[in-house]
Amino acid sequence: MSDSTSVIEPDVATPATDKKQKTDSKSKPKRQPPYTVIVHNDERHTFEYVIEVLQRVCGHSRASAYLLAEQADSTGKAHVWTGALEVAELKRDQIRGFGTDFYAEQSVTFPLGVTIEPLPGD
Repeated sequence: MSDSTSVIEPDVATPATDKKQKTDSKSKPKRQPPYTVIVHNDERHTFEYVIEVLQRVCGHSRASAYLLAEQADSTGKAHVWTGALEVAELKRDQIRGFGTDFYAEQSVTFPLGVTIEPLPGD
């Protein structure tokens, strides 16, 4: 009798690797569209008040603020600032909370009409 024993190795399948796995697991974050702050015309707030608001809240020069106030008066609205949503919301809230228009014959205590909208994407 022979002392040699043979061991039969079972067939072990090696797992197939998916060579099409994504190697770049980091994806770029989706970019937010810019937003625009729009001031709407009304017949109660004075030009001087609108100009002051646009200068102090949006940083426009007096000449630029005057042109935007004219645009709002003639077309019904003017895009006064463009940028990130969070900042647009802040500008909107600052315009709404700017205070009473004491330039008017009778003080105007309600805020300027102001909205924000996303600009069309690229």
